[in-house]
Amino acid sequence: MADEIKAPELESRNFIHAFIEEDVAPGGQFEGMTVHTRFPPEPNGYLHIGHCKALTIDFGTAEKYGGLCNLRMDDTNPTKEDEEFVEAIQEDIHWLGFDWGDRFFFGSDYFEEDYRQAEGLIKKGLAYVCELSPEEFKEYRGGVGVPARSPYRDRPIEESLDLFRRMRSGEFPDGAMTLRAKIDLNSGNFNMRDPVIYRINHLPHHRHGNTWCIYPMYDFAHPIQDALEGITHSLCSLEFEAHRPLYNWVVENCDLPAKPRQIEFARLGIDHTVMSKRKLRRLVEEGRVSGWDDPRMPTLCGLRRRGYTPKSIRNFCERIGVAKSANVVEYGFLEHCLREDLNATAERVMAVLRPVKLTITNYPGEKTETVTVENNPVDPAAGTREVPFSRSLWVEAEDFLET
Repeated sequence: MADEIKAPELESRNFIHAFIEEDVAPGGQFEGMTVHTRFPPEPNGYLHIGHCKALTIDFGTAEKYGGLCNLRMDDTNPTKEDEEFVEAIQEDIHWLGFDWGDRFFFGSDYFEEDYRQAEGLIKKGLAYVCELSPEEFKEYRGGVGVPARSPYRDRPIEESLDLFRRMRSGEFPDGAMTLRAKIDLNSGNFNMRDPVIYRINHLPHHRHGNTWCIYPMYDFAHPIQDALEGITHSLCSLEFEAHRPLYNWVVENCDLPAKPRQIEFARLGIDHTVMSKRKLRRLVEEGRVSGWDDPRMPTLCGLRRRGYTPKSIRNFCERIGVAKSANVVEYGFLEHCLREDLNATAERVMAVLRPVKLTITNYPGEKTETVTVENNPVDPAAGTREVPFSRSLWVEAEDFLET
């Protein structure tokens, strides 16, 4: 039975693999290139079982094609990020058996380049500084069949460039201005209606302190980071499908050394399980659990404390497959994967937890017999052990009744 349980190497071929094989084939977009993926968690909490599917796809796909996978902390938002989470994320990924080698990065490593690319868009007439308040932004957003508006869209390039530089120098308060990409206010995809690509935030950054007071939006920074790292395939969850046109727009209009391809897959859903990092964080901050590693939490460190093994979790992620449509998996299947792994690897022991001494009066006091017991009935290689039987024994209290 042990031989039937395969180490999860993503051997099955799914639609992501089909795209990659098409891309690296002769005439493909990445012909002759090494497959290069990345896992970009935000360090504002601990990884949970939902993240595990994404990182298994990212790292596992690179393994399958003999490629590379980077680990990049998405720390472009200073609001909730902390070094504690950075270290915990690395520990959990290593525990699962994946490694990124020397390819460990922070999104904040690219702040200067992000800023340079933003200035480049302004100079091309493809970005402008907008002074709409958050309330006005919603009002001017438009609707289905109704285009968005901005009275600042035709602002002169030199004026936008000057204001953007003053934004960086800290002259304006939070929310006073944003930098928006100049794309299409009539687009049916609201993500393309001149999206915000930079905002003002005077909170200190966990790595850069108060060096920066403007920060790039994820949709702008992420494709730039992918391109700078030479990523070929940016694998992400399905909610980013509508953001793909913006990803491609940034790649096409910025001066970048590569043109990554974004591919989306359905997120992992497990019944009766909270998969929102925001809600899990609330449980921790309100003291309703003992911490992120509370065994009741669906975090990887919580599952580890409950006795889950790396192989059981990787098997689970492999067997639920990779799909385009959202699905919900029964929690019992995760437990099944653990039982299957433990059944093949765990040694059996006996213990008396609430002992009551038992004396067999008609058994010779000096005699001791031994019984041979297998350490693992499904794995003969695990060996055997000797269990003694004598006049004095210990039995469980619940097995004793004085009558």
